[in-house]
Amino acid sequence: MAALFKARRALGLCLSCRSFSALAELSETHQLLRQTCRDFADRELTPIAGKLDKEHAFPKKQIQDLGALGVMAIEVPEELGGAGMDYLAYSLAMEEISRGCASTGVVVSVNNSLYIGPILKNGTEEQKQQWITPFTTGEKVGCFGLSEPGNGSDAGAASTVALQDGEDWVLNGTKAWITNSWEASATIVFATTDKKLKHKGISAFLIPMPHPGLSLGKKEDKLGIKASSTANIIMEDCRIPLGNMLGPRGAGFKIAMQTLDSGRIGIASQALGIAQASLDCAADYALKRVAFGAPIGKLQAIQFKLADMGVAVESARLLTWKAALLRDSKQPFTKEAAMAKLAASEAATFCAHQAIQVLGGMGYVTDMPAERHYRDARITEIYEGTSEIQRLVIAGQILKEYQ
Repeated sequence: MAALFKARRALGLCLSCRSFSALAELSETHQLLRQTCRDFADRELTPIAGKLDKEHAFPKKQIQDLGALGVMAIEVPEELGGAGMDYLAYSLAMEEISRGCASTGVVVSVNNSLYIGPILKNGTEEQKQQWITPFTTGEKVGCFGLSEPGNGSDAGAASTVALQDGEDWVLNGTKAWITNSWEASATIVFATTDKKLKHKGISAFLIPMPHPGLSLGKKEDKLGIKASSTANIIMEDCRIPLGNMLGPRGAGFKIAMQTLDSGRIGIASQALGIAQASLDCAADYALKRVAFGAPIGKLQAIQFKLADMGVAVESARLLTWKAALLRDSKQPFTKEAAMAKLAASEAATFCAHQAIQVLGGMGYVTDMPAERHYRDARITEIYEGTSEIQRLVIAGQILKEYQ
């Protein structure tokens, strides 16, 4: 990554700002990373995103290329094989990658924030070497097993059980809706180690994949983000060493909640990419499509749609960057992350909807990317906490401020 930045400085590239008026306030490193990811998306992702979607094809080469750029482990220190950058950098990269292909974006997000993130924060040095370093290059990706068939948003009701048997833990249960499941080389699984303690009796475990006693369910046939795999992870007497516990016993729920706070910034950034791609598509079409003797972009009805889309994107971007900056400065960011995720996911859905309206019939066919943006946007209001959960988190944080 450092070599890439030096090369760009030597070229003297002029970094243009597509939409954020305060781009000049970003550091040079952040600007270079943003432009690098934008160039990569334009060159490597946008041209094939539709094909990946139709074929449900995992973008293996692109993920490896992103690993070579440092994007698969942005916050990981260089000594562990990562880029050694901050969470604002991660947000910038996620938006640009997702603008090109939302499926690729979610693969990057899960590896960075849901898999590597909790190990970086809670793992021992030995665990970091074993479970992070091999996952920084894009050759391997990880996944995150929290949700279950009977408890999606109720993370404290884990029915997966881990029992100690001598020098091993034995896990039994099923994790649902696991992104990267079919391609993953490891997973973090949350399981109950003491039912009497309820959420305080949940612990986190590291499991290699494949592994005896662990199997995968069928790949889900989804509405969107079809180039990323989603499936159940099934554990039947899955035996792992005692040393594979992540963090202290009973700390699993806390680890999960901290991880989701950070992960929501990543999904907000993914949603921003989808929203921006929808606006790009609509604006480009409005300039080229002629009706009643002039481009439809001259019609007030179309202009109002573009204006509303622009406001939604910029507002969500500011919230997302604020959450990332708060996290980087080690300040509380739970409320801001929930706000960012809520605003950005709803902006993505809104902008994708409006893009189809601007394109009319062309927006409804697969010849144009608008319908894919529409399908991809919808999940951003669901995973890593639904919009309803975000509102509960935000309200809870606001009420605490007034107590």
